[in-house]
Amino acid sequence: MRPRCWDFGTQTISRRAWLAGAATLVLPPWQAGQVDGVVRRRVRFAENPFQLGVASGDPTPDGVVLWTRLAPQPLIGGGMPPARVEVGWQVARDEGFQQIVQEGTTVAAPQLAHSVHVEVAGLDPDRWYWYRFRAGSEESPVGRTRTLPAVEATPQALRFAFASCQHFETGYYTAYQHMAAENLDLIIHLGDYIYEGAGRANLIREHTGLEITSLEDYRNRHAQYKSDGDLQTAHASCPWLVTWDDHEFDNNYASEVSEQTGIDEVAFLARRANAYQAYYEHMPLRRSTVPRGPAMQIYRAVPFGRLATFFVLDTRQYRSDQPNGDGKKPLEGRVLDPQATMLGARQESWLTAGLLRSETQWNVLAQQVMMARVDRLPGEGGHYSMDQWSGYDVPRKRLLQFLEDRQIPNPVVLTGDIHTNYVNDLKVDFDRPELATIATEFVGTSISSAGDGMVKAAYTDTMLAENAFVRFHNAERGYVSCTVTPDTWRADYQVVPFVTRRGAPLITRKSFVVAEGRPGAEAV
Repeated sequence: MRPRCWDFGTQTISRRAWLAGAATLVLPPWQAGQVDGVVRRRVRFAENPFQLGVASGDPTPDGVVLWTRLAPQPLIGGGMPPARVEVGWQVARDEGFQQIVQEGTTVAAPQLAHSVHVEVAGLDPDRWYWYRFRAGSEESPVGRTRTLPAVEATPQALRFAFASCQHFETGYYTAYQHMAAENLDLIIHLGDYIYEGAGRANLIREHTGLEITSLEDYRNRHAQYKSDGDLQTAHASCPWLVTWDDHEFDNNYASEVSEQTGIDEVAFLARRANAYQAYYEHMPLRRSTVPRGPAMQIYRAVPFGRLATFFVLDTRQYRSDQPNGDGKKPLEGRVLDPQATMLGARQESWLTAGLLRSETQWNVLAQQVMMARVDRLPGEGGHYSMDQWSGYDVPRKRLLQFLEDRQIPNPVVLTGDIHTNYVNDLKVDFDRPELATIATEFVGTSISSAGDGMVKAAYTDTMLAENAFVRFHNAERGYVSCTVTPDTWRADYQVVPFVTRRGAPLITRKSFVVAEGRPGAEAV
């Protein structure tokens, strides 16, 4: 039996683990004091400090977060002295910076690995800008970003892509090269931005070091991933919305419970604090998401005028432990536990309240694990993933029933995690296919995880035969591009035929359209 849980703010942590760890869990450095009060303005770097590129994220109608990190030696802790360093920034209306609209300075502090998160405000809504940073005599690459439409505006179109699962060792990020060329308004990353495992020889690329556990480990791993040129190009092309899944910390973790048995809870929470801090340090996130020890609120809502609202979710930090020992199991036992949760009570309440208040045409759940209850066993019986929403039957049904009962306009679910493309019709009860479709789920494959994908015709035929609500299944690599208008949602499944070598072309494998007011995707 799991220990009783107590709710501390936004994070549920077992009372026993919290009390036991109170003396050993170290406060984040920015709470423990600064190195000194001096800010170094005249800094000389032996190597380029902007090797990890630039990024922007979490845009609003009048602003955006601008990110970079000073790291002249990114794979060995960053290579910066333990000093506060002044970083200048500029935002312009043009790529040549002839029309600078805002500029200022901020401080890159060692407590946050000399990362920079500038929250720009006071910009015009619904327009593109360019930005750059300067430290000492060094200048960063130029990034392009944009503000969102005004809250009361009704945009005629939104173009974005979503992606997940970019295992550095198993493939190149050619898909990001193609994504950056699509001239998108937004990119959404649904998790598994890094992988935590030890380096393995004889793969396409090799992780540095052993399995990561310390803060410096996580920083170095993020830096290794951020060093990829195609990923940097995609980050610099437009603003991102990001959320995590499991590998940003530890595979298949559930709240404070490890996938492995016999793991000390205090050490596990200390490791989670390290993972969460490094994640914040390397993402274009607002100060409101700064972690507090092993807790970090990353769920949030981002409206694109009156066209769409993105409810960015966290299905890892607050969930119950996976039922029945995880893996793929029948729908029995703790799968049917009425006390089980995927989102946690507070996040679920926030989500339903936000959906009720939403005045946008489309309401989008940007989240991690598949919501459709997919049977992976041919014939009688069934095997379902205990890590996905299928292992959490009561909260899954409750959410879908809520969408139906409250007639939430045009719900769409975006999903990553499983290195495979799907298009699913979502129903409250998948045992009754005659029931109405409540929402459409678009599941995107991996950028590179699991290496070269393939078209497995026999497996796809079985998948479609066992699951009448699955409209499309494909096991290639790539991402999903979406074009949203007041009348239609179009999803283009963009694939690359290989990732184990560079130069893969982009192929639109299949396209689907959802009409406003009519849940369910149709192939076009």
